[in-house]
Amino acid sequence: MGLVVDEEGFVDLGELVSKVKERFSGVDVGFLTGLVEEGERKRFEIVGDRIRALYGHSFPVYLRLEEDRRVEWLYHGTTAEAADVILEKGLKPMKRMWVHLSPTTDIATQVGKRKTSSPVTLVVNCAEARKAGLKFYKASEQVYLCKSVPAKYIRRLRALMVL
Repeated sequence: MGLVVDEEGFVDLGELVSKVKERFSGVDVGFLTGLVEEGERKRFEIVGDRIRALYGHSFPVYLRLEEDRRVEWLYHGTTAEAADVILEKGLKPMKRMWVHLSPTTDIATQVGKRKTSSPVTLVVNCAEARKAGLKFYKASEQVYLCKSVPAKYIRRLRALMVL
């Protein structure tokens, strides 16, 4: 797209609007600001006259996120096939910089439904993983980040049966 991205992942908001206008003429700063503020997943942030993604980066970005030292359990929604690999080899960022985790099973299920109609939800024991030096970061209310998670801290979530 030809935008200059700084080390923290920010681009100039005016430059972004100019680039987007080349394809979508009705876009202006107010429109983009509204998308960022009203987006349910809080994927972007605007600081002054700059904008950046909070997660999902495929290139190195210094986010300055604070480690979350309290979260005990996080969840990952995926396909059955991917779940089998993850349970054997752990969670890895693949083509991204971070592993994305969800704070609730409902959010993880919705994430998994992007790939399959019958997602599998995995649960990460953050409390145990943290003892081994893993760090978890809260990127938004719906997304936590970690560099990777070894398989020994991951289990398949079993649905509770109510009789």
